[in-house]
Amino acid sequence: MWTGIRRCSGTRWGSCGDSGAGLGSWVLGSRILTCPFGSLLFRMKLSVYGLAGVAALLVLTGCASIAPPQPPSLDLPKPPSDLKAVRKGDSVTLTWSVPTLTTDRQRARSLGVTRICRSAAALTQCGTPVGQVNPPASSSNKNAAGNIVATCVDSIPSEMQSDNADAFALFAIEVQNADGRSAGLSNVVRVPLIRTLAPPQNFQAHVVKEGVALSWTGGSAPSIQDARVQYKYRIYRRQEGTAGWMLAGEAVADKAGDYSLTDSSIEWEKTYDYRAAAATVLQSQPVESADTPEVKVFADDVFPPAVPSGLQAVFSGPGQAPFVDLIWSPVPDVDLAGYNVYRHEEGAAAMKVNREMVKSPAYRDAGVSAGKHYFYAVSSVDARGNESSRSEEAEESVP
Repeated sequence: MWTGIRRCSGTRWGSCGDSGAGLGSWVLGSRILTCPFGSLLFRMKLSVYGLAGVAALLVLTGCASIAPPQPPSLDLPKPPSDLKAVRKGDSVTLTWSVPTLTTDRQRARSLGVTRICRSAAALTQCGTPVGQVNPPASSSNKNAAGNIVATCVDSIPSEMQSDNADAFALFAIEVQNADGRSAGLSNVVRVPLIRTLAPPQNFQAHVVKEGVALSWTGGSAPSIQDARVQYKYRIYRRQEGTAGWMLAGEAVADKAGDYSLTDSSIEWEKTYDYRAAAATVLQSQPVESADTPEVKVFADDVFPPAVPSGLQAVFSGPGQAPFVDLIWSPVPDVDLAGYNVYRHEEGAAAMKVNREMVKSPAYRDAGVSAGKHYFYAVSSVDARGNESSRSEEAEESVP
């Protein structure tokens, strides 16, 4: 606070004094400007050369200008930019992030309905919506960014579907506030309108030695003469207790009749769900039919590995302890654990001669006696203890 100033003298300034009015007065020409700053009164007569001093005094005494008033927020939700669409059969599932801000970067306080917009031509305004969605609850699903994700399913009328590979439907959404006003459409997404095949019929699954055998009946494919369009049947698998489906296999849909394939990529002793769908593949973009009912299968491995073949028996040469060497062709099963070796004499029952599982396709039998004639056979055993039938016998004499 400025104190003790009584008068000013000189050619540049006039006189100043304390009038007790509680106002500082500056005289510029014939005009008097006032500014409140406690009980101190300044009165100055300014010359052209004193403008800089006036500016400094304005800052020091706290005189401030008032900012112009801001217009009120229109509270228009910012249009979503992440709309996505997935078609399956006649249904199109739309997903998007619910706006949290308005167009003027304020928090969106009062969301209204979201209108679903669809058109076969250019989509610049919603027109008559094909549906609407109420604001989701705060406990709804959220994406990785923490935004609430809304979902809507629309059904494409049969008259809109086409055999033309270039026919598309355009979708957008319009998020309104509580007063029914919006800032316009979201991003626009395209959905193919090409017809899909009917879902497979009589879908079945059962366990075989090679894995899970799947079979179904398919209908005839539409006769579309367009190299960009292919028709397939797709089989999906999900392990019990998990959420994700994976593609287990597919077959070209080129006939009306029976189809089959085997899923050999399973793990034994686990339970799986299977489902199938027909797919119209348009330039690598599939449009699938509705799914078949799910089929549950327990992959119980009760199937033994392949029977060994090519067994040969050879007696050792003289001058050393007698033994018989056995060799055979290896069994290719991926879950093979090893082999068992059986021996018997003429008219006697076969007995297993190995104490531990034989890991390689060869065995030396040192428990033979001179003057005996032996018959040998080999079996294979998998990791779950399933044992194959015995191989064809090989025989050898010990002199």
